[in-house]
Amino acid sequence: MPKLKSHSGAKKRFSFTGTGKLSYRRVGRGHHLTVKGPARLRKLRKTGYVDATRIESLKKLLPYN
Repeated sequence: MPKLKSHSGAKKRFSFTGTGKLSYRRVGRGHHLTVKGPARLRKLRKTGYVDATRIESLKKLLPYN
């Protein structure tokens, strides 16, 4: 059986934690930061975790992780 390719976009955006959760960096911290409030920017600093309903579909994109 041939090797499966990992999805390049998913590889760059998601990483598995030690407990098997998928983490990602939150969007919205790139530019136009002066119009976003300090509380909003603090929340965007936190690591995001993928919801349990989407983990199975993302695992198919990352077969060897």
